[in-house]
Amino acid sequence: MSLAALRGLGEQLVRLKAVDADAGDARLSRCLGPLDLAALGVGSTLGAGAYVLAGAVARDDAGPAVLLSFCIAALASVLAGLCYAELGARVPRTGSAYLYSYVAVGELWAFITGWNLILSYVTGSSSVARAWSAAVDEIFGKSIEGFCRRHVPLNAPRVLAEYADPLAVLIVLALTGLLVFGVKQASAVNKGLTCLNVLVLLFVVVCGFVKGNLENWRLNPEEILNATRTSSVNTSVPLPSDGGLGAGGFMPFGFSGVLSGAATCFYAFVGFDVIAAAGGEAEDPRRAVPVGTAAALLLCCAAYAGVAAATTLMVPYYALDSSRPLPAAFEHVGWEAATRAVAVGSVSALSTSLLGSMFPLPRIIYAMARDGLLFKFLARVSSRRTPVNATLVAGLMSSVVALLFDTKDLVALMSIGTLLAYTMVAACVLVLRYQPTPSSAASALTVTIEETECAAAEQSADGAQPENGFSPRQLFVPLSAEPTPLTGFVVKMCTCALGVLVCLFSVVASEVGLVLCSASALCFLSVLCLTVTVIMCRQPQRREKLGFQVPLLPFIPVTSVLVNVYLMTQLSRGAWVRVSIWMLSGFLIYFGYGIRNSSAARSNSAASCTRGTVGPECIPLRVRQNASAGDDRVWEAH
Repeated sequence: MSLAALRGLGEQLVRLKAVDADAGDARLSRCLGPLDLAALGVGSTLGAGAYVLAGAVARDDAGPAVLLSFCIAALASVLAGLCYAELGARVPRTGSAYLYSYVAVGELWAFITGWNLILSYVTGSSSVARAWSAAVDEIFGKSIEGFCRRHVPLNAPRVLAEYADPLAVLIVLALTGLLVFGVKQASAVNKGLTCLNVLVLLFVVVCGFVKGNLENWRLNPEEILNATRTSSVNTSVPLPSDGGLGAGGFMPFGFSGVLSGAATCFYAFVGFDVIAAAGGEAEDPRRAVPVGTAAALLLCCAAYAGVAAATTLMVPYYALDSSRPLPAAFEHVGWEAATRAVAVGSVSALSTSLLGSMFPLPRIIYAMARDGLLFKFLARVSSRRTPVNATLVAGLMSSVVALLFDTKDLVALMSIGTLLAYTMVAACVLVLRYQPTPSSAASALTVTIEETECAAAEQSADGAQPENGFSPRQLFVPLSAEPTPLTGFVVKMCTCALGVLVCLFSVVASEVGLVLCSASALCFLSVLCLTVTVIMCRQPQRREKLGFQVPLLPFIPVTSVLVNVYLMTQLSRGAWVRVSIWMLSGFLIYFGYGIRNSSAARSNSAASCTRGTVGPECIPLRVRQNASAGDDRVWEAH
C-alpha cells in the first residue's frame, strides 16, 4: 500500500461529524422533560444495588462504613456525570457517548465507542432480566427455577448458564413491545415504577432508623466472639472468625476496606448515561439533560446511602445475608410481613432498571445506522416516531443473551463498555472545550500566523535562532488569548498522550506487587501525567455560554479518565477476551460496510473546506461552512 493510500485511510478513520447544535433529530418524538429524564436515570441506576449490593459490601468489605463507600462511588460517578451534562448541553442529539466521540475525536473511535455501548446495554439488559426472573421466582418459592432446571438445562459449563430462562425472555420482549409502542408511554410506565421503587426504599430507610440499634455501629470483636452482647448480637447465626470481623466499630476493615467497597459500589451508579442517550427526544435538551443528570445522581446517592445505613443499623454487619440482605434484616428485627413490600420494591426496581438499560440500546443502534456505520434498515422510524427496527433487533439480541447466559458472566462485559464510554466522554470534553469557534476560526488562524511570525522576527532581532514559527515555550505560554488551530491541536495531542500514560499507570498500579521498581515507575508516570495536564491547563478555552459547563477543567475530566481506566484494568482477562471477540466482529462490519457508507464521508466530500498552515508543521485546518450565518455548528480542526 502506497504512502498516499495509507494517508487517505488515516483521514477516513479520523473524519469528524458536523452537527447543528440547535437542531434535534426531527425524525424522533421530542416529548421528554427534565422530570422524565431524571426518572429514566433513577430507574436505570437505582436497581438491584439497593437491594443486594449494600449488604454484600457491608459484610465483606466495609462494615457500617458502606455508606461512605457509596458516597465515594457517587463522587467518582459525578465526574462522569459532569462531562455528560456539558456534552448533552453542547450536542443535544441522540447517540450519547457515540455521537460525542464522532464530533470530537473521529469516526473510528466513535464506532469503537458505539459498538462497546451496544455490548454494554445488551449484557446489562440481559443480566437485569435474569435478576428480575430470579426476584419473581423468589415470590413463588423457586418453583420456576426448578422447572427450568428439569426441562431446559444447558449442558455447556463455563460457556452458557446452567439452564435457559424463558421468564427473562418474556420480560425483555414485553418491554420491547412497550418501547415500540412509543417513548411517551414507556416514560409514563417508568415514572410509575420508579415512584413505587423510591417509596419502598423510603419505607426501608424509615424502618431502619426506627428498629435499628446504634450499638451495631460500635461492635467489639472480642465481645462478639464471646457472645456477650446479646442486645445487639444475633447468636443464631454462625459467628465469623476473628479475621472476618475486622477491628469492629463503624469502620471495622479500615479505610482500605471503604475504598475496596467503593470500587464495587461504583457499578451501582452505572445507568445514568441513559439520560444523554435520550437527549435527542427531550423538549429542551440543553436544560433537561444537565438537570436530569444532576437530579438522578443526587437521588440515587441519597437512596443508596440511606439503605446502607438502615441495613447496618438493623443487623450487625457480620450477620448480614449477602444474597438477600433486606428481607433477612426485617426477619432479624421481627417484621417478617415487611419482606413482601421489599419483594414488590425489588421487582419494581429491576423492572425500571431493565427498561432503563433497554431504552438507550436502540437509540445507539439507530444513531450508528443513521450515520451509515451500521446497516441502513436499522435507521427506520415508525409512524409513532420511534426507531422501530433498531428496537426490535435490540430486543431480539437481549432476549437471546438473557435466555442462554448467566448474570455473573455478563456483568464484566457491561462494565468494560460503560467505563470505555465514560472515558471517551471525558476526553471529548477536553477536546471540544479547547477548539476555536467556527466564527473565529479564520481570524484565529490569521492571528496565530502573524503572531508566530512576529515572535520569530523578535528572536532574530535579539540575535536568537528563529524557531520557525513554533517553540516549546508556547506549550506553556500560548501567543493567543483565544483558542487557535494550533492550541486545539496541542490539546488533542496532549489528550492522546494522557490516554497512553494513564493506561500505563493503571497497569503498573494494578501489578504493583509484581513489577520491580513499580514505585519509581508510578512516580515517573505521575510526573508525566501532571506535566501533560498543566500544558492543557495553559491553553485558552472557548468562551461561550452553555446550559452547563464542567468546572475545574482540565482536572475533573483527567481524574475521570484515570478512575475509569484503572477500574477497567481490574476486570478479569476472560472478560477482555470476550470483548476482543466482540470488537473483532465489529471491525469486520466497519471495514466491510461502515467505512464506505459513512454519511460523514459523503458530507466531507460535499462540504466546502479551507486549509491553512501554522509554522513548518503545516497543520491542516478544516472548517465546515454554515449554510446560514449565526448557526453554532460543532466542528473540528485536524
